Amino acid sequence: MSGIVAHRLATDGHPAVTYRSAGDRCLLIEYGEIALDLELSFFTIAMRAALAEHLPAGVVEVAPGFRSLLVSYSPSVLSRKALVGALDELHDAQQPVRSLALPSRCLSLPIAFDDSASREAAQRYAAVTRPDAPNVRDGSNIGYLVEYNGLDGPEALYETVLGTAWWTAYTGFFPGLPFLYPLDPRHAITAPRYNPTRRWTAAGTVGIGGPCVAVYPVESGGSYQLFGRTVPIYDHLARHDAFADDPLLLRPGDRIRFERVTEDELMHARREVLENRYAYSVSDEVFVVADHLDRVALVAEEAARLRAVREAAALRTVVP
Repeated sequence: MSGIVAHRLATDGHPAVTYRSAGDRCLLIEYGEIALDLELSFFTIAMRAALAEHLPAGVVEVAPGFRSLLVSYSPSVLSRKALVGALDELHDAQQPVRSLALPSRCLSLPIAFDDSASREAAQRYAAVTRPDAPNVRDGSNIGYLVEYNGLDGPEALYETVLGTAWWTAYTGFFPGLPFLYPLDPRHAITAPRYNPTRRWTAAGTVGIGGPCVAVYPVESGGSYQLFGRTVPIYDHLARHDAFADDPLLLRPGDRIRFERVTEDELMHARREVLENRYAYSVSDEVFVVADHLDRVALVAEEAARLRAVREAAALRTVVP
């Protein structure tokens, strides 16, 4: 059985929507087709906000994915049919994607590239898990990322990361782990994941798997190729005021810009966070989808050329 409860075709400005059963207490809502299309993420975040504002009685929780919402509900209060009906009404009332203006925050996070913690994770992996790992070169993943993306060297990789704002589509898997995508398509990079996975990754490490950049919020295993480290983004002990109301720093719809620092500067900033002296840079700014789409259209030709370079380089590179 497919588990499909209902399906609606795309209309002008609104993606197709599929409702799937996810057990007896959850409904999975999928927007559009399986594709890396940020317009689907924008629409998903808008629908999540609309659902929060008009929450039907019986809905327990709403968890966003890249192009999906997982809605947990109480069947004794709200039937699945009634829930689908309420969601259909919100879908019809939603503005077309291009007309959306989404509440958003802009955060600036320091990043030290090719730091010692990232190198230690790669070196432990090569020593203990896979001595022949093709993605570990000179004790790090940097060289592999450069080759896989057809870049001229490490500095080109760093400039690619620094040259765009990164859209937080959703968080999950580990507490507050953000899945980040470049808003400027010219700064897209990609990489296959570790195979098998690493046993250890330091908290705050930044890496990439597929087209997605992520910040590891806690010490954990992991499979993303590592290229740097930043300040804490999760603290359930609320040792810093930024975590007083929520242990998770990043939210869906946030835009992240990385600012390059030395590793000594980063370690000083990490200590300041634990001492509640660090000043996180956070500002509220509305994200106007039409403006973003206009900017993307202006650079589409260059983005396509760079994508072709990446794809050709990936074909020449050994996959772990």
